[in-house]
Amino acid sequence: MPVVNRIADFSAEMSEWRRYLHSIPELGFDCPKTAAFIAERLREFGVDSVEEGIAQTGIVALIEGSEAGPTIGLRADFDGLPITEETGLDYASTHDGKMHACGHDGHTTMLLGAARYLAETRNFAGRVALIFQPAEESGGGAEIMVQEGILDRYGISQVYALHNAPGFEEGGFYTTPGALMAAVDTFHIDIQGIGGHGAMPHETRDPVMAACGIAQAIQTIVSRNHYALDDLVVSVTQIHTGTVDNVIPDTAYINGTVRTFDRRVQQMVQERMAAIVAGQATSYGVTAELRYEVGYPATVNDPEKTAFAAEIAREISGEGRVMAEAGREMGAEDFSYMLQERPGAYLFLGQGDTAGLHHPAYNFNDDVAPVGASFFVRLVERAQPLSVTEAA
Repeated sequence: MPVVNRIADFSAEMSEWRRYLHSIPELGFDCPKTAAFIAERLREFGVDSVEEGIAQTGIVALIEGSEAGPTIGLRADFDGLPITEETGLDYASTHDGKMHACGHDGHTTMLLGAARYLAETRNFAGRVALIFQPAEESGGGAEIMVQEGILDRYGISQVYALHNAPGFEEGGFYTTPGALMAAVDTFHIDIQGIGGHGAMPHETRDPVMAACGIAQAIQTIVSRNHYALDDLVVSVTQIHTGTVDNVIPDTAYINGTVRTFDRRVQQMVQERMAAIVAGQATSYGVTAELRYEVGYPATVNDPEKTAFAAEIAREISGEGRVMAEAGREMGAEDFSYMLQERPGAYLFLGQGDTAGLHHPAYNFNDDVAPVGASFFVRLVERAQPLSVTEAA
């Protein structure tokens, strides 16, 4: 079964929604224009209720089916990134230094398209909870929405989400049961030395050399402290120190990211990093403070729900266009907080040969929005069928 005919009928309108959202990117929890647009469309579609102001600008809308039954949750994120757009599009960002560089405008459009169809047809039992979430890129909006009780308040029994995938076949899907994406932690290391003239290093306690030593030493956590088949990434991404060529500075700063799937591995990294930083600081005669911030947990798909979602994806895109055992990757996603509380699945939807995510030339492919919307509606209709199925 390909794209739903009715969704194809209003696909041009979906493109208009998406391009408007693309032009007004907002960051974190502070997304009032985006949220207002979403709420306005939902009310136009005739959904049964719209709750606004969750996690500041998040929204949950309900659509009642034609029979009693459970509630299924569908989630889309809608925040942008602090990136200056370089697409040259006539609908490019009008907000300086902000851009939809991860396709959240497209995710929101797909869920709005599903909302319109489901509100028109109601060819399902129970209810659909449409979850529109801010602050996926930073802040953990999904965690806040869970903490504010949306899963319990609306009786959501299972949850699903999609993310676009540049470089993967347009309209194809991929996912995997179990762990799909990694937990993400951030580390900060502040080094305090004694600066001085570059010609007299013996009179200093050089934080630059200490920073170099620490950056190299923490790589041994990956190479020597963990089992090689347990996925682990430790990346130093920033070192800041010094201002001129002939002065050894007083301080240095190191920043980076850690990606894990196993909590025991995560704990080992914290302990080893603390020991390495302390030991290296002593060896260089400086002081160093490690600040280790635990971030989003691993995104873990429920195997049964993942198999079911992959089956729906095959109905939409075809048997040979769905990879249901694609393996896991080291990116992170705060939908993990919802999957910790309810069974469900997270899938990627290919958007063809485009610029990559978080790139200033990125743009969501409007042609795949009807595919994603069709996936959502068939998922609902198959997960919560009517006792006597009506023709769609």
